[in-house]
Amino acid sequence: MRIDLEKTLTGKISDVHALKQQVQQWQAEGKKVVFTNGVFDLLHIGHITYLAKAAELGDKLIIGLNADSSVKRIKGEGRPVNDQSSRAALLAALFFVDAVVVFEEDTPLNLISTVLPDYLVKGADYAVENIVGAKEVIANGGEVKTINFVEGYSSTSIINKIRSQTT
Repeated sequence: MRIDLEKTLTGKISDVHALKQQVQQWQAEGKKVVFTNGVFDLLHIGHITYLAKAAELGDKLIIGLNADSSVKRIKGEGRPVNDQSSRAALLAALFFVDAVVVFEEDTPLNLISTVLPDYLVKGADYAVENIVGAKEVIANGGEVKTINFVEGYSSTSIINKIRSQTT
């Protein structure tokens, strides 16, 4: 079996308007849509575990990905290490990811309010009442879930380790 990698990856990377239509179609088919978001700068086992657990909550997994400009504002000038196109392609390559959408704002509130997933998922380091978009998802009949992280893994710690070994 031959996979057309470019077609597969670009088919999963969407803009918000096309994604809204896709989500409405999935929900009309009775599928449960899960949404999470993040920077995902250096993809590691912590990310994979978290995303796989998120995917298990429903039928379709959408990842909101912070755009490069957003990452710089949130994480500082040295970030992201990988540009948004590379990060989006890596996430889209995961078999359990159904859609990736890049957002420019510092938070995904507008994206979540537009897509209105059945499940909004964040790491367990967040209290549900502090999760951006929680009120909107709950008001629409959805649920907010938190997932524990794998201890000892973060892009920031990996970047710091690399930097300390090269200085």
